[in-house]
Amino acid sequence: MDYDLILKKLDRIEKFVVGLKEILNLEELSEYTGFTKSTIYKLVHQSLIPYSKPNGKVLFFERKKIDLWLLQNSYKSLFEIKEDAITYTDKNRSHL
Repeated sequence: MDYDLILKKLDRIEKFVVGLKEILNLEELSEYTGFTKSTIYKLVHQSLIPYSKPNGKVLFFERKKIDLWLLQNSYKSLFEIKEDAITYTDKNRSHL
């Protein structure tokens, strides 16, 4: 195996392990979301992202809360909209 391939595989493993952690630091959150550290600092400053500062200096992020935050304002696919319409129609048809 060549050196570059090994590095790529190690990087993938590292990202996978970060995804399993419950609590992330700033650097890990940056890796996890793809946001730059600067962007994360701005989001924290504007209180737009859930975070903790237990000692008043170091930032920590709960992965579950970050996942929910990342998925807010989601849009349904056309398939999901059609499924909802069918379910709604079937449900209301039984009331007639």
